[in-house]
Amino acid sequence: MPDVNPDILVWARETAGLTLEEAVKRLGLNSSKSMGAAEKLAAYEKGVLSPSRPLLLKMSQQYRRPLVAFYMKDRPAQGTRPEDFRNIPDRDPSSDILISVLVRNVRARQSAVREILIDEESAPLEFVASKSIKDGPDAVIKSIIEVTGIEREEFRAKATPELAFAYLRAKIEAVGVFVLLIGNLGSHHTAIDAESFRGFALAEKIAPFVVVNDQDARTAWSFTLLHELAHIWLGASGISGKVSDVETEKFCNTVANLFFLSDGELDELKITRNTSLQEAISAIAGFAKKRHVSGSMVAYGLLRKGRITVQTWRAIAHFFAAQWRESRDEQKQRAQDSTGPSYYVVRRHRLGRALMHTVSRALSEGTLSHTRAGQILGVKPRSVSPLLSDESFDGRAA
Repeated sequence: MPDVNPDILVWARETAGLTLEEAVKRLGLNSSKSMGAAEKLAAYEKGVLSPSRPLLLKMSQQYRRPLVAFYMKDRPAQGTRPEDFRNIPDRDPSSDILISVLVRNVRARQSAVREILIDEESAPLEFVASKSIKDGPDAVIKSIIEVTGIEREEFRAKATPELAFAYLRAKIEAVGVFVLLIGNLGSHHTAIDAESFRGFALAEKIAPFVVVNDQDARTAWSFTLLHELAHIWLGASGISGKVSDVETEKFCNTVANLFFLSDGELDELKITRNTSLQEAISAIAGFAKKRHVSGSMVAYGLLRKGRITVQTWRAIAHFFAAQWRESRDEQKQRAQDSTGPSYYVVRRHRLGRALMHTVSRALSEGTLSHTRAGQILGVKPRSVSPLLSDESFDGRAA
């Protein structure tokens, strides 16, 4: 029997929109004396022939699927494609393609992790899809706090926004949610701007995943994490952007906002609809910095309370976004002039402890090969051991 379920080869080709003949040309398959090229591909898809690793790599590239997807036991269930909650007037088609590939990549990793957890007889997580919009945002954030044990004051007590995010991530991963920091497909050439997507949630009872776009401002990571966690509680898989008129997105924004800022705190800001834009920005900047949150998030809270107009909120959000982009460019320049953290430090930070511990545990128990582990972690098999050799990283942003 082949290592790969042949039906997965059919599924990958068909979902790439390729006929048998088109796929043969893309893969560069040649006819032999005994078999035509199309017959050969059909033989792979029927399980008569077993595909080599080089051929699987070609399929991965041409079908735009991560290599790990070809090792799934079965096709993904129909109807599991995450909803697109973004409201982007001028979409960038190239970014949308990258986002689709990224979602598929993470979905494949999730499927592999789910198989590991099922083999370990892990119980379904009761909090996934435990709430609905009808329950109201207060009920959802109350449930999140009760399950994870996160505390607002402890979050704020951290020295930096990066450490504050690490605190939230550790608490959330401890209850069974995998949190990844990913904003590209493995290289800076495939970086996806935060304007295109901030994060996405894949709600699943055994192995729920949350992805936060690490190309975004670090003060925004924590808000995105809580926003996507609300999606998990609703059982609503989806891709999130910065602005959306979709009810689910507004609801999840409110849930996150309730954790980071109480209504009473916002009253400390003496900002009304008559406050000048410059005065509002100045007051919000200092207020946000003390609480490890973004100025845009504070402005959203004021909008939610009717203290500022939609126009003012958008102007404030635009200002802080421009300020962050300028700071990001300066950081990139400084990074070019310095050695920076090692490859493994960066990779560990992006993958998170939960995913690395799960893979490490399966490896030690002999239920996972280094090749399979590399596919889940997104590294070459020879890099698996060095990557997992030190899992005591402190969660600081790389």
